[in-house]
Amino acid sequence: MLKERLDVRPEAAWRALRSPTVMREVAGPWLGYASLEDGGFPAVWEDGVHPVQLLAAGAVPVGVQELGISLDTERHRGVRIVRDSGSGLAGLPSVFRTWYHRMAVSPHPDDPTATLYRDRLEFDAGPATAAMWPGLWTLWQWRGLRLKQLAPSFDELPPESADDAA
Repeated sequence: MLKERLDVRPEAAWRALRSPTVMREVAGPWLGYASLEDGGFPAVWEDGVHPVQLLAAGAVPVGVQELGISLDTERHRGVRIVRDSGSGLAGLPSVFRTWYHRMAVSPHPDDPTATLYRDRLEFDAGPATAAMWPGLWTLWQWRGLRLKQLAPSFDELPPESADDAA
């Protein structure tokens, strides 16, 4: 689990969490993704299943995974959550029996112009769980660092609606 302050407005952080471009940027250069959807990655994640090819070092195919995206803006007042309950279809991702990833953003309690970002991954890879944990922990730390570094640029992402622009 990560819990970080991002120096960006919560609305901009929400747009970033819904951006396939940001997902690829924060995972690189260690991990890359190639869309397997007709037409490639959507402009923003929407509820549904999104198949991807995982690429080690951004270039070497290591498997296929379905991202099972669901968006939640209603359950907790002021909190927006992206959930991924996808599954591995082939290669390395198929080792995981379960995968449940949640990323939440809300106004930071000490500064409402900043964002409180929480990122939690629960997984079960059976007998391989203990072996997988250090690599995933390292990747999560990298992603958190990259998000903090990139957060100020999230305000430059285009608004999705007139509500976001206000």
